[in-house]
Amino acid sequence: MNKFSAFLLSYFKYGENDAVLHCFTLENGFQSFFLKGVYSAKNKKKAYLAPLNELLITVVDKPKTSDLLLISKIECLENLSGEYDVKSSSLAFFVSDFLHQILRNEHANNVLYQEIKQFANLISKGNSTAHYVFFINLLKLFGISPLLQNGDFLNIEKGEFQLFSEKNGTDDEVSLIWKTILEGNFNSFRIKKESRKKLLDSILLYYKYHFPDFYTPKSLPVLVQIFE
Repeated sequence: MNKFSAFLLSYFKYGENDAVLHCFTLENGFQSFFLKGVYSAKNKKKAYLAPLNELLITVVDKPKTSDLLLISKIECLENLSGEYDVKSSSLAFFVSDFLHQILRNEHANNVLYQEIKQFANLISKGNSTAHYVFFINLLKLFGISPLLQNGDFLNIEKGEFQLFSEKNGTDDEVSLIWKTILEGNFNSFRIKKESRKKLLDSILLYYKYHFPDFYTPKSLPVLVQIFE
């Protein structure tokens, strides 16, 4: 038997009672699993299938014949979904949607796993701005974060700060937030409500320019509607 600590990123129903789970695991990075019978009437473990739940997954120790590993036992290490309010659960869904696409080719990475764990803990406590810091910190881990230079204006396309703002570029307020997060001085910094959409738009645009095949998560409109 092999065991995996895993954050659930997405899942879909397969047949009448089964499911396929896509997770980011501590031991193996991105991994897909096959879970039998989870949708049967008497199975109470379907409640585990919530975005960013941390699971302990035991798989059948058989020769691997596909990308799917067969789950023999599933437990919930951190079942945060019951503690979420509507905003936090919507945020968890958006972030898991985001992570599902950018972690598809990631191997085991303890630092990245711990970043996800820390983020999940923050939103479980009602932190509604943790995702901005999380997304920008992920850029550091991927080695594609903006170059910190003497300028105060972020050029998203070039991935650097410069002395002057360009037409349709990032304004001084959003650029300052980026720089503060990148420099690790964010603890005492507050993001104004009116700046949050601009900041998120800038983050998504940065990923589109610098992360292969990135697309805006389909769950974004729901998140925006709930936070307005």
